[in-house]
Amino acid sequence: MTHAAVAERLPSAKELWFLPLGGCGEIGMNLNLYGHDGQWLMVDCGVTFYNPLQPTTQTLTAEVQAADPAFISQQRERLCAIIITHAHEDHIGALPYLWPRLQAPVYCTPFAAEILRRKIARSGLSADMPIIEIPPGGTCHCGPFVINWLNITHSIPEPQALLITTAAGKVFHTADWKMDAAPILGRAFKPQVFKRLAKQGITAMVCDSTNALKSGFSLSETACYQALLTVIQPFKRRVVVTGFSSNIGRLISLGRIAKQSGRYLALFGRAMENMVGAARQCGFWPEDIPLIANEHVGFLPPEEVLVVATGSQGEPKAALTKLAEDRHRQLLLEPDDLVIFSAMLIPGNEMLISRMVDKLKAKKVQVLQQADTLLPIHVSGHPNQGELDLLYRYVQPEIAVPVHGEAAHMQANAQVAKLAGVRQQLLGQNGDLFILAPQRRCVAGFAHAGRVAINN
Repeated sequence: MTHAAVAERLPSAKELWFLPLGGCGEIGMNLNLYGHDGQWLMVDCGVTFYNPLQPTTQTLTAEVQAADPAFISQQRERLCAIIITHAHEDHIGALPYLWPRLQAPVYCTPFAAEILRRKIARSGLSADMPIIEIPPGGTCHCGPFVINWLNITHSIPEPQALLITTAAGKVFHTADWKMDAAPILGRAFKPQVFKRLAKQGITAMVCDSTNALKSGFSLSETACYQALLTVIQPFKRRVVVTGFSSNIGRLISLGRIAKQSGRYLALFGRAMENMVGAARQCGFWPEDIPLIANEHVGFLPPEEVLVVATGSQGEPKAALTKLAEDRHRQLLLEPDDLVIFSAMLIPGNEMLISRMVDKLKAKKVQVLQQADTLLPIHVSGHPNQGELDLLYRYVQPEIAVPVHGEAAHMQANAQVAKLAGVRQQLLGQNGDLFILAPQRRCVAGFAHAGRVAINN
């Protein structure tokens, strides 16, 4: 069948399609579509951040961007539901802004629902969005799709993988995940849950590729807590830790470290404060970890201060950038203070981060990045090759479809799948159509895969 013939029709009752509009060939901006029996199911609706220092063929220069939803918004009557796997910005951040063009019910766990409602309240958009809360590990029926939500470990509360069942086949959609036997928050990874999938005959496994270039296994969040404690506890000056605001487990670790080292914990950055507020609302924040009001931080002795700040990627408007440029209203950093980067460097942000580090060092502030120490001051929420290999062997899908990575990441993921015994690997990029059943092939350039601006 020619490309044109495919593009002119919808998936039949015997077909199962996968169409990524964002997050395939890049890290971030996830927007995935599954097609079956004339209907579509959307999984995630996230943002990415424009980097003016990164070469790009895109002409759009808005600070926050999302996948262009034109393909599905033009047939939104066929969109039966939107599923949000977890509350990271690259999976949920675009939804309040794009939902008016989609108009479908939204299914997510209680924590993601809390984050979504806060976003809607702040933006004033999508106030009539129907949000259906699904308990972690629950089940929902959306048109011709049955979705089983599977608990997995990741760097945010209530992360979920999805088993998507149709009459034409089954897809295991991993979303973001790792194998953490000792997470700070939530339950440990349970292999038996995923070993049972092999008995169900999984057509395709659509899998996170973020760390597919890294050998071995990712470290536990508990290892990161111990490393940060080792660095912070004996230090005699102010400490600022920058990381991702959504990593509630990391924030809880830092709260415990503050208590153990005789420090007061403060949060700098709107996103950080909002996430902790949502964690409190949903019962994830321990009552015995207090926070100090930001306006008091500047009056404390330096050895009693532990600040957690947004801005680990060098974002111009974030709290750490303001601290580096002496523009923060509540604190001035001084020589010999310490800034710890407890976050991964997202590809493309190297120059922004380097410039901010230079500004900190010019102030004679000490800077500790992962490359400077053997201690795991940051651990990833994504799987290395060892974890990918195990999960492929547990699930035993017929097809591997790597996503959530640049081309090299996805190629490495495909190679792991091949060595693990997965018979077929399909590689593509945003806008390509993956026909998973009954045929198995990729149609390049099936749908427009551009970007739209988000006024965040």
